[in-house]
Amino acid sequence: MKKIIASYLLPLLVITGPMIGCSSPESTAAADVPVTVTPVTVTGISHEPMTNSFELNATSAYLQKWSVKSNVNGYIQTTQAQLNKTVHAGQVLFTIKTKEATSIGSVINDLDSSLRFTGTNSITAAAGGFLSEINHQAGDYVLDGEQLATITDTRSFVFLLNLPYELRPYLLNRKDLELVLPDGEQLPCSIQGMMPAMDSATQTQRIILKVNPSHPIPENLIAKVRVTQALKEHPVSLPKSAVLTNETQDEFWVMKMTDSTTAVKVPVRIGLENNDRVEILTPPFSDADRIVLTGNYGLPDTAKVKIVQ
Repeated sequence: MKKIIASYLLPLLVITGPMIGCSSPESTAAADVPVTVTPVTVTGISHEPMTNSFELNATSAYLQKWSVKSNVNGYIQTTQAQLNKTVHAGQVLFTIKTKEATSIGSVINDLDSSLRFTGTNSITAAAGGFLSEINHQAGDYVLDGEQLATITDTRSFVFLLNLPYELRPYLLNRKDLELVLPDGEQLPCSIQGMMPAMDSATQTQRIILKVNPSHPIPENLIAKVRVTQALKEHPVSLPKSAVLTNETQDEFWVMKMTDSTTAVKVPVRIGLENNDRVEILTPPFSDADRIVLTGNYGLPDTAKVKIVQ
Protein backbone atom coordinates (compact mmCIF):
# COMPACT_ATOMS: atom_id res chain seq x y z
CA MET A 1 0.00 0.00 0.00
CA LYS A 2 2.79 2.46 0.84
CA LYS A 3 4.43 1.75 -2.49
CA ILE A 4 1.21 2.53 -4.35
CA ILE A 5 0.78 5.92 -2.58
CA ALA A 6 4.40 6.83 -3.24
CA SER A 7 3.98 6.05 -6.92
CA TYR A 8 1.09 8.56 -7.16
CA LEU A 9 2.78 11.35 -5.16
CA LEU A 10 5.97 11.40 -7.16
CA PRO A 11 4.40 12.49 -10.51
CA LEU A 12 2.25 15.05 -8.64
CA LEU A 13 5.34 16.67 -7.13
CA VAL A 14 7.02 16.73 -10.51
CA ILE A 15 4.01 18.51 -12.09
CA THR A 16 3.29 21.07 -9.35
CA GLY A 17 6.93 21.95 -8.81
CA PRO A 18 7.39 23.78 -12.14
CA MET A 19 4.01 25.57 -11.71
CA ILE A 20 5.11 27.07 -8.40
CA GLY A 21 8.41 28.13 -9.92
CA CYS A 22 6.71 29.78 -12.96
CA SER A 23 4.49 32.22 -10.94
CA SER A 24 7.36 34.12 -9.39
CA PRO A 25 8.84 35.85 -12.52
CA GLU A 26 5.40 37.21 -13.57
CA SER A 27 4.71 38.85 -10.22
CA THR A 28 8.22 40.25 -10.18
CA ALA A 29 7.76 41.74 -13.65
CA ALA A 30 4.49 43.40 -12.61
CA ALA A 31 6.17 44.90 -9.61
CA ASP A 32 9.00 46.23 -11.78
CA VAL A 33 6.71 48.35 -14.12
CA PRO A 34 7.88 52.03 -13.74
CA VAL A 35 5.34 54.65 -12.58
CA THR A 36 5.12 57.71 -14.89
CA VAL A 37 6.00 60.90 -13.06
CA THR A 38 5.12 64.17 -14.84
CA PRO A 39 7.04 67.37 -14.07
CA VAL A 40 4.63 70.21 -13.27
CA THR A 41 4.52 73.70 -11.84
CA VAL A 42 1.89 74.77 -9.34
CA THR A 43 0.06 77.94 -8.39
CA GLY A 44 -2.43 79.18 -5.83
CA ILE A 45 -5.71 81.09 -5.92
CA SER A 46 -5.92 84.88 -6.13
CA HIS A 47 -8.44 87.40 -4.78
CA GLU A 48 -7.63 90.27 -7.13
CA PRO A 49 -10.57 92.27 -8.57
CA MET A 50 -11.94 90.99 -11.89
CA THR A 51 -14.04 92.60 -14.56
CA ASN A 52 -15.89 91.04 -17.44
CA SER A 53 -16.10 93.40 -20.41
CA PHE A 54 -16.55 93.46 -24.17
CA GLU A 55 -15.25 95.72 -26.93
CA LEU A 56 -17.10 97.31 -29.83
CA ASN A 57 -15.87 99.36 -32.76
CA ALA A 58 -16.72 103.06 -33.07
CA THR A 59 -15.93 105.22 -36.10
CA SER A 60 -15.17 108.93 -35.98
CA ALA A 61 -17.45 111.17 -38.04
CA TYR A 62 -18.73 114.72 -38.51
CA LEU A 63 -22.51 114.84 -38.29
CA GLN A 64 -22.92 118.26 -39.88
CA LYS A 65 -21.61 119.21 -43.32
CA TRP A 66 -22.66 122.21 -45.40
CA SER A 67 -22.73 122.36 -49.20
CA VAL A 68 -21.58 125.61 -50.83
CA LYS A 69 -23.59 125.98 -54.06
CA SER A 70 -23.70 128.35 -56.98
CA ASN A 71 -26.70 130.70 -57.20
CA VAL A 72 -26.31 131.62 -60.89
CA ASN A 73 -25.05 130.25 -64.16
CA GLY A 74 -21.65 131.66 -64.91
CA TYR A 75 -17.89 131.57 -64.66
CA ILE A 76 -15.96 131.47 -61.38
CA GLN A 77 -13.94 134.68 -61.32
CA THR A 78 -12.12 134.34 -57.99
CA THR A 79 -11.95 131.83 -55.17
CA GLN A 80 -10.76 132.07 -51.59
CA ALA A 81 -11.45 128.41 -50.93
CA GLN A 82 -8.51 126.25 -49.91
CA LEU A 83 -8.73 122.63 -48.86
CA ASN A 84 -8.65 122.14 -45.08
CA LYS A 85 -8.79 125.91 -44.53
CA THR A 86 -10.88 127.15 -41.61
CA VAL A 87 -13.67 129.52 -42.59
CA HIS A 88 -16.31 131.48 -40.69
CA ALA A 89 -19.95 132.13 -41.42
CA GLY A 90 -20.45 134.86 -44.02
CA GLN A 91 -16.93 134.64 -45.44
CA VAL A 92 -16.76 135.10 -49.23
CA LEU A 93 -15.49 131.92 -50.87
CA PHE A 94 -16.29 132.37 -54.59
CA THR A 95 -17.26 135.14 -56.97
CA ILE A 96 -19.19 134.16 -60.11
CA LYS A 97 -19.77 136.31 -63.16
CA THR A 98 -22.72 135.45 -65.34
CA LYS A 99 -22.27 134.70 -69.00
CA GLU A 100 -24.51 137.65 -69.91
CA ALA A 101 -22.49 140.04 -67.75
CA THR A 102 -19.33 138.92 -69.44
CA SER A 103 -20.69 139.91 -72.85
CA ILE A 104 -22.63 143.13 -72.05
CA GLY A 105 -21.09 144.34 -68.81
CA SER A 106 -18.49 146.60 -70.47
CA VAL A 107 -21.12 148.08 -72.79
CA ILE A 108 -23.31 149.13 -69.86
CA ASN A 109 -20.39 150.75 -68.07
CA ASP A 110 -19.46 152.63 -71.24
CA LEU A 111 -23.02 154.03 -71.46
CA ASP A 112 -23.25 155.02 -67.79
CA SER A 113 -20.17 154.59 -65.59
CA SER A 114 -22.14 155.52 -62.47
CA LEU A 115 -23.98 152.20 -62.60
CA ARG A 116 -20.75 150.32 -61.80
CA PHE A 117 -22.22 147.16 -63.22
CA THR A 118 -20.04 144.10 -62.58
CA GLY A 119 -22.43 141.22 -63.04
CA THR A 120 -20.66 139.18 -60.32
CA ASN A 121 -22.24 137.29 -57.42
CA SER A 122 -20.49 136.48 -54.16
CA ILE A 123 -20.88 133.00 -52.68
CA THR A 124 -20.40 133.00 -48.90
CA ALA A 125 -20.03 130.31 -46.23
CA ALA A 126 -23.31 129.45 -44.51
CA ALA A 127 -21.55 128.26 -41.35
CA GLY A 128 -18.11 128.00 -39.81
CA GLY A 129 -15.85 124.98 -40.09
CA PHE A 130 -13.15 123.75 -42.42
CA LEU A 131 -13.26 123.13 -46.14
CA SER A 132 -13.23 119.35 -46.54
CA GLU A 133 -13.97 119.29 -50.28
CA ILE A 134 -13.54 121.71 -53.20
CA ASN A 135 -15.26 120.88 -56.47
CA HIS A 136 -14.38 123.85 -58.73
CA GLN A 137 -11.60 126.34 -59.31
CA ALA A 138 -11.37 129.79 -60.89
CA GLY A 139 -12.33 129.78 -64.58
CA ASP A 140 -14.80 126.90 -64.32
CA TYR A 141 -18.29 127.34 -65.73
CA VAL A 142 -20.94 126.29 -63.21
CA LEU A 143 -24.70 125.97 -63.27
CA ASP A 144 -27.19 127.37 -60.81
CA GLY A 145 -27.34 125.04 -57.78
CA GLU A 146 -24.12 123.21 -58.60
CA GLN A 147 -21.97 122.28 -55.59
CA LEU A 148 -18.75 124.27 -55.31
CA ALA A 149 -17.35 123.07 -51.97
CA THR A 150 -18.17 121.36 -48.67
CA ILE A 151 -17.78 122.88 -45.20
CA THR A 152 -17.46 120.47 -42.28
CA ASP A 153 -18.62 121.71 -38.89
CA THR A 154 -15.86 120.85 -36.40
CA ARG A 155 -18.32 121.15 -33.49
CA SER A 156 -20.23 118.13 -34.79
CA PHE A 157 -17.34 115.68 -34.29
CA VAL A 158 -18.48 112.40 -32.69
CA PHE A 159 -17.85 108.66 -32.72
CA LEU A 160 -20.58 106.39 -34.08
CA LEU A 161 -21.04 103.01 -32.42
CA ASN A 162 -23.12 100.18 -33.90
CA LEU A 163 -24.57 98.48 -30.83
CA PRO A 164 -26.14 94.98 -30.97
CA TYR A 165 -29.60 95.30 -29.49
CA GLU A 166 -29.05 92.56 -26.89
CA LEU A 167 -26.20 94.62 -25.37
CA ARG A 168 -28.30 97.76 -24.81
CA PRO A 169 -28.81 97.10 -21.06
CA TYR A 170 -25.06 97.45 -20.49
CA LEU A 171 -24.96 100.92 -22.09
CA LEU A 172 -28.22 102.44 -20.93
CA ASN A 173 -27.78 105.07 -18.21
CA ARG A 174 -24.01 104.86 -18.53
CA LYS A 175 -22.53 108.31 -17.96
CA ASP A 176 -18.93 107.45 -18.66
CA LEU A 177 -17.36 105.27 -21.32
CA GLU A 178 -13.84 104.92 -22.61
CA LEU A 179 -12.57 105.07 -26.17
CA VAL A 180 -9.24 103.46 -27.04
CA LEU A 181 -7.59 104.82 -30.19
CA PRO A 182 -5.34 102.63 -32.37
CA ASP A 183 -2.21 104.28 -30.88
CA GLY A 184 -3.33 103.36 -27.35
CA GLU A 185 -4.64 106.79 -26.37
CA GLN A 186 -7.67 106.63 -24.08
CA LEU A 187 -10.45 109.21 -24.34
CA PRO A 188 -13.45 109.60 -22.03
CA CYS A 189 -16.75 109.85 -23.86
CA SER A 190 -20.46 109.99 -23.13
CA ILE A 191 -23.63 108.93 -24.93
CA GLN A 192 -25.11 111.91 -26.77
CA GLY A 193 -27.98 110.07 -28.37
CA MET A 194 -29.36 106.95 -30.01
CA MET A 195 -30.68 106.73 -33.55
CA PRO A 196 -34.36 105.63 -33.50
CA ALA A 197 -33.82 102.93 -36.12
CA MET A 198 -32.18 99.53 -36.39
CA ASP A 199 -30.03 98.22 -39.19
CA SER A 200 -32.20 95.46 -40.64
CA ALA A 201 -29.24 93.30 -41.72
CA THR A 202 -27.03 93.44 -38.60
CA GLN A 203 -29.73 94.27 -36.02
CA THR A 204 -27.60 97.02 -34.53
CA GLN A 205 -28.56 100.46 -33.30
CA ARG A 206 -26.33 103.47 -33.98
CA ILE A 207 -25.14 105.23 -30.82
CA ILE A 208 -23.65 108.75 -30.89
CA LEU A 209 -20.66 109.17 -28.56
CA LYS A 210 -19.51 112.68 -27.71
CA VAL A 211 -15.81 113.28 -27.10
CA ASN A 212 -13.69 116.34 -26.41
CA PRO A 213 -10.22 115.52 -27.75
CA SER A 214 -7.31 117.86 -27.08
CA HIS A 215 -6.08 117.48 -30.66
CA PRO A 216 -7.68 116.94 -34.08
CA ILE A 217 -8.77 113.39 -34.86
CA PRO A 218 -9.28 112.38 -38.49
CA GLU A 219 -12.64 111.26 -39.79
CA ASN A 220 -13.29 107.53 -40.29
CA LEU A 221 -10.84 106.51 -37.57
CA ILE A 222 -11.88 103.21 -35.93
CA ALA A 223 -11.54 103.09 -32.14
CA LYS A 224 -12.51 100.55 -29.49
CA VAL A 225 -15.16 101.09 -26.83
CA ARG A 226 -14.76 99.06 -23.66
CA VAL A 227 -17.97 98.24 -21.81
CA THR A 228 -17.93 96.53 -18.41
CA GLN A 229 -20.54 93.82 -17.91
CA ALA A 230 -19.64 92.77 -14.36
CA LEU A 231 -17.17 93.69 -11.63
CA LYS A 232 -16.16 91.64 -8.58
CA GLU A 233 -13.84 92.96 -5.90
CA HIS A 234 -12.62 89.75 -4.24
CA PRO A 235 -13.28 86.70 -6.42
CA VAL A 236 -11.44 83.37 -6.22
CA SER A 237 -9.55 83.05 -9.49
CA LEU A 238 -6.86 80.98 -11.17
CA PRO A 239 -4.69 81.51 -14.25
CA LYS A 240 -6.40 80.33 -17.43
CA SER A 241 -3.74 77.69 -18.07
CA ALA A 242 -4.63 75.99 -14.77
CA VAL A 243 -8.24 75.37 -15.86
CA LEU A 244 -8.84 72.50 -18.31
CA THR A 245 -11.93 71.80 -20.42
CA ASN A 246 -13.34 69.29 -22.88
CA GLU A 247 -13.86 69.78 -26.61
CA THR A 248 -17.37 71.22 -26.20
CA GLN A 249 -16.26 73.47 -23.33
CA ASP A 250 -19.15 72.45 -21.10
CA GLU A 251 -17.03 70.74 -18.44
CA PHE A 252 -14.12 72.28 -16.57
CA TRP A 253 -11.65 70.91 -14.05
CA VAL A 254 -8.31 71.51 -12.36
CA MET A 255 -5.60 69.20 -11.09
CA LYS A 256 -5.24 69.74 -7.35
CA MET A 257 -2.24 68.54 -5.34
CA THR A 258 -3.24 66.23 -2.48
CA ASP A 259 0.35 65.73 -1.34
CA SER A 260 3.82 66.52 -2.65
CA THR A 261 3.66 63.95 -5.47
CA THR A 262 -0.04 63.31 -6.26
CA ALA A 263 -2.49 65.42 -8.27
CA VAL A 264 -6.18 64.60 -8.59
CA LYS A 265 -8.87 65.87 -10.95
CA VAL A 266 -11.35 68.29 -9.37
CA PRO A 267 -14.38 69.46 -11.44
CA VAL A 268 -15.02 73.21 -11.13
CA ARG A 269 -17.66 75.74 -12.14
CA ILE A 270 -16.30 78.96 -13.61
CA GLY A 271 -17.59 82.54 -13.56
CA LEU A 272 -15.94 85.70 -14.90
CA GLU A 273 -13.13 85.51 -17.42
CA ASN A 274 -10.62 88.08 -18.59
CA ASN A 275 -7.46 87.94 -20.66
CA ASP A 276 -5.47 85.74 -18.28
CA ARG A 277 -7.63 84.64 -15.32
CA VAL A 278 -10.79 82.63 -14.64
CA GLU A 279 -13.09 82.96 -11.63
CA ILE A 280 -13.77 79.69 -9.75
CA LEU A 281 -17.30 79.58 -8.30
CA THR A 282 -17.23 76.04 -6.93
CA PRO A 283 -15.80 74.12 -5.17
CA PRO A 284 -14.30 76.43 -2.54
CA PHE A 285 -10.48 76.51 -2.51
CA SER A 286 -8.29 77.76 0.31
CA ASP A 287 -5.22 79.94 -0.02
CA ALA A 288 -3.08 76.94 0.94
CA ASP A 289 -4.31 74.76 -1.93
CA ARG A 290 -1.85 74.08 -4.74
CA ILE A 291 -3.18 73.77 -8.28
CA VAL A 292 -1.17 72.42 -11.21
CA LEU A 293 -0.37 75.28 -13.58
CA THR A 294 1.74 73.68 -16.33
CA GLY A 295 2.12 70.03 -17.27
CA ASN A 296 -1.54 69.37 -16.46
CA TYR A 297 -2.70 68.62 -20.01
CA GLY A 298 -3.45 64.94 -20.58
CA LEU A 299 -3.02 63.86 -16.96
CA PRO A 300 -5.28 61.03 -15.70
CA ASP A 301 -7.77 61.59 -12.88
CA THR A 302 -5.04 60.67 -10.41
CA ALA A 303 -1.45 61.29 -11.45
CA LYS A 304 2.02 61.08 -9.99
CA VAL A 305 3.82 64.37 -10.52
CA LYS A 306 7.03 66.08 -9.62
CA ILE A 307 6.91 69.77 -8.74
CA VAL A 308 9.60 71.77 -10.50
CA GLN A 309 10.46 75.43 -10.24
